[in-house]
Amino acid sequence: PAAPSAAPAAAAAPAAPAVSDNAIKSPMVGTVYLAPEPGAKQFFNIGDKVKKGDTLMLVEAMKTFNPVEADRAGTLTALYVTDSQPVEFGEPLALIE
Repeated sequence: PAAPSAAPAAAAAPAAPAVSDNAIKSPMVGTVYLAPEPGAKQFFNIGDKVKKGDTLMLVEAMKTFNPVEADRAGTLTALYVTDSQPVEFGEPLALIE
C-alpha cells in the first residue's frame, strides 16, 4: 500500500533540484510563448546573452500578451517551459546567470 503513494512523489521530485531560486518566474497564470508570433524565431535560446529589460517570452492571459523581461544581464542558461505551455503564477520560466 505504501509503494503506490511513494511513486508519484518520486516522479515529481527530480524537477525541483534543477530549478534555481534565482529563476525568472511567471508574473501571472496564463500560456507562455517563446516567440513573438507563431512561426517566428524564438526571442532567446539557451546560451544567448541577454540584457536587463530584454523580452525573454510572453505570457498570454485573457487575450493580452504580457512580456516577461530579463531582470538582469547575463547568459540564458535554462528554459523551464516549452512554447504554448500553461503556467501558474510564480512558476519558474528561465534562468539567467
